[in-house]
Amino acid sequence: MTIIVTGAAGFIGSNLIKALNQRGETRIIAVDNLTKSDKFANLVDCEIDDYLDKTEFVERFAAGQWGGVKAVFHQGACSDTMQMDGRYMMDNNFRYSSALLKVCLDKRIPFLYASSAAIYGGSEVFTEERAAERPLNVYGYSKFLFDQVVRRLVYTNTQAASQVVGFRYFNVYGSRESHKGRMASVAWHNFNQFREHGHVKLFDAYNGYAAGQQLRDFVSVEDIVKVNLHFFDHPQQSGIFNVGTGRAQPFNDIASTVINTLRAAKGEAPLSLEAMVADGLLKYIPFPDALRGKYQCFTQADLTRLRQAGYQAPFLSVEEGVKRYVNWLIG
Repeated sequence: MTIIVTGAAGFIGSNLIKALNQRGETRIIAVDNLTKSDKFANLVDCEIDDYLDKTEFVERFAAGQWGGVKAVFHQGACSDTMQMDGRYMMDNNFRYSSALLKVCLDKRIPFLYASSAAIYGGSEVFTEERAAERPLNVYGYSKFLFDQVVRRLVYTNTQAASQVVGFRYFNVYGSRESHKGRMASVAWHNFNQFREHGHVKLFDAYNGYAAGQQLRDFVSVEDIVKVNLHFFDHPQQSGIFNVGTGRAQPFNDIASTVINTLRAAKGEAPLSLEAMVADGLLKYIPFPDALRGKYQCFTQADLTRLRQAGYQAPFLSVEEGVKRYVNWLIG
């Protein structure tokens, strides 16, 4: 049977395909939009059965072109939080997802999709509850609106005909994200800044947080893939789940880990955060006006529902995951 992955050439989609390949799954239909063609590189070392552009996929899927389908991993979306074209965002993230969900329900095919912690926006509570959901941009709203469709489907008396799982990803970093450019993780940016300029940059103090001390739940793409595969292996589980580490860590931890991992690769001793700042290896820049009022200074996934659903594996800390990622980037 076939497995379908949308956003296949993207960050999480390509990592997911690679992990499925390692399980022996090669009958994979890869769906994406390669208008920005550099993403193709993420699929070079992956095995797939076919590639389709997203514009032609849903109609052919609804027509039953691929026969039996084990599951759809819907990772495709516009994830640019600075995208101001609301019509494009809603068509891409809400309408397209809704159409794909309908086909999966009609055919009783498991549907596992990418949601986002951007749904929480201005909230200080990160539980999968309506009261905590306060998106600050149209990207977060597009994800929020689709989650409401799923919530009504899964958590009311109208039971879904097949598995439906939404993953609210927190700040994801890891391999195969270079095509994201400015939307890539801070770990990727810090790595490239240090290699090119000999220092990294973080935001200065903002909203009561000291320089570099804004806190996020940074989660490795390795763990994101593991969670997806756990639910793939447990098709009786449906719902909306946070996917983060459950630990908020400061941006300073990312920068410190990147710098010390790169230093270790050259045989140099690790430095403290204070020494990095004193030596000019870590610099703080003014907080940009464009992000004021639209920026999450603190995120931390509440993992209660995820753990109750049976996922008990530990998550990589920043120090563990970013070190692994930097060593992967070094090659």
